[in-house]
Amino acid sequence: MESFDFRAALQRGLVIPAHPLALNAARQLDEHRQRALSRYYLAAGAGGLAVGVHTTQFAIRDPKVDLYQPVLALAAEEMQRANRPVVRIAGLCGLTPQAIREAEVARTLGYHAGLLSLAALPQAPVDELVAHCRAVANVLPVIGFYLQPATGGRLLPYAFWRKFAEIENVVAIKIAAFNRYQTLDVVRAVVESGRDDIALFTGNDDNIVADLITPFRFLRDGQPVERHFVGGLLGHWSVWTQRAVELLVACHAAVGKLDRTAELLQRGVEVTDSNSAFFDAANGFAGCIVGIHEVLRRQGLLTGVWTLDPQETFGIGQHEEIDRVYAAYPHLNDDSFVAAHRDEWLR
Repeated sequence: MESFDFRAALQRGLVIPAHPLALNAARQLDEHRQRALSRYYLAAGAGGLAVGVHTTQFAIRDPKVDLYQPVLALAAEEMQRANRPVVRIAGLCGLTPQAIREAEVARTLGYHAGLLSLAALPQAPVDELVAHCRAVANVLPVIGFYLQPATGGRLLPYAFWRKFAEIENVVAIKIAAFNRYQTLDVVRAVVESGRDDIALFTGNDDNIVADLITPFRFLRDGQPVERHFVGGLLGHWSVWTQRAVELLVACHAAVGKLDRTAELLQRGVEVTDSNSAFFDAANGFAGCIVGIHEVLRRQGLLTGVWTLDPQETFGIGQHEEIDRVYAAYPHLNDDSFVAAHRDEWLR
């Protein structure tokens, strides 16, 4: 594993795509195209990859599938081959024994941190959740994860995030609550904890640009403290990734400059509209994974939209919505970049 300060890299802010799973028509791992996806993200300028997360499909952990370790290993190999340091993030799921086992696998493969899902503890009280997180953080640095209930997450109150921020080995938090009230709970908890070293990453695919350019101010010991989302760890950024890298640079440059924000806020509307099609918002996000696969299929990086679950398919009208946003926002796609390098990545 390359030696670099991944915590500092997270605090500077990065584009981190949530890595999809490439399958063939038999719904088996297509190793060739799985590697090509990693190569695409790295060539596009992504600062890290998140593997084994929701976009990778939680079912890779099913003993009948058993793809967790193989998929993490493939991405780790491609990140190792990159000519620059890359932050390696592994998705961690399940009850405490499973999450610890996954953290151990990730650590062995050279991953820097684990994005810790709490979906397996839907009724656990705050203290039990914190104890779970602390146990996993003893194995691998942890990135907190507020996953919206519509895609399998649970509500996490301010009290949880305030205690979570006290865990020393917490390095970042991904907020994907898709809810402004809950987003504010997390940011306020981090501010009031005094932890200025916890990086904030947006997972709010419905509010990416607004998150990245908004100053969040809260009082700490009677004094105002301002925090910013420094990057994104997003399923949405697993497509059109080169444009996402450009967008993050523009957002960083616009912080504190009102003359630059209006154009970016309009771009944010376009990004959200595109995400509504890719993530199938009209159908309660039922087609969120196949929507991402469809964009990658159109670009020639995948050969189909197959998932591990044969019942997972497009939502009603989703295919037409993807057609619509492709036509409406041609400046958001990176099709020409992919076309120029696809054969190289698929070697």
